[in-house]
Amino acid sequence: MTLTTKIKKFASYIEQVKLLDEFKLLRISNYSTAFTKLEDISYYSLINGYKDIFYDTMTKTYLADVSFDSIIALYEFDEHLRLLVFKYICHIEQRLHSLLSYAFCSYYSENQDDYLNAKNYDNSITDKTIINNMIKRLNYEANSNTAHNYIVHHRDTYNNVPLWVLIKALTFGQLSTLYSLMIPKIKSTISKKYNHVNEAELVQFLKFLTPYRNICAHNERLFSYVSRYEIPDTLLHKKMNIPKKGNQYVCGKKDFFAVVISFRYLLNEEEFLAFKAELTKLINQFEKDTSSKYANKLLQAMNFPDNWKNISRYKP
Repeated sequence: MTLTTKIKKFASYIEQVKLLDEFKLLRISNYSTAFTKLEDISYYSLINGYKDIFYDTMTKTYLADVSFDSIIALYEFDEHLRLLVFKYICHIEQRLHSLLSYAFCSYYSENQDDYLNAKNYDNSITDKTIINNMIKRLNYEANSNTAHNYIVHHRDTYNNVPLWVLIKALTFGQLSTLYSLMIPKIKSTISKKYNHVNEAELVQFLKFLTPYRNICAHNERLFSYVSRYEIPDTLLHKKMNIPKKGNQYVCGKKDFFAVVISFRYLLNEEEFLAFKAELTKLINQFEKDTSSKYANKLLQAMNFPDNWKNISRYKP
């Protein structure tokens, strides 16, 4: 016998608003505004994506002090948060572009044959397919791809695309992998440009940040995202007295607070303070739009410790 699953029935915008108001007990002061927001964002993205901190899962209704505007406030907070995080991940990405291409070309040369040669990568890596796949990617960008005019120009003019030109065409994930494949001397040269980060830790930080960059770029929910990757244990975890469950820190490893810690290590002091100030401003605006109760629930959903603002007081 085949089991059938009951599928969700399509509902019009008017029906969606009535469901929220009459059955879910969500306060809606203006049906027209709610209708427009659902049309612009979609019920699934807005309500399913941002209801959790406002919702009573036992009664399957909203808490008494919650309005439709509260959910909009959280959605807009997350929207601004994505822009903020994307901005600073791009700063990290740009610096890595520069450091990696400079270190590689200084050690080898500007000739594209060098980065297309498997012997010039870390051959202690057991899985050689990772190196081979990266070389295939680089070879395609250097010799076949016509999407980037700057690469085509070097290919046609010089019959050579140096790494400092090609590297801009790589995604953050590809850049992260490329760094992990460098020979130890090059990895070490680059990691020394970051205070208190060794080459293995830099590999971890970059791998961890990759899905966060993708979430920002693809307009997905960010504030409560938990990665399957984690950052290394750091001195900041210890100095901030982050509690442990067994040998594992309970926050700041796979969550948004781990993004904040990553930025503390990979951004310079001025950039990090600017990021923290902008983040604080966003949280304060959300509190103004809702209440201190929901601002605290937001911080809990982001897995922030109570003393998170002290992160800039400590040296990594």
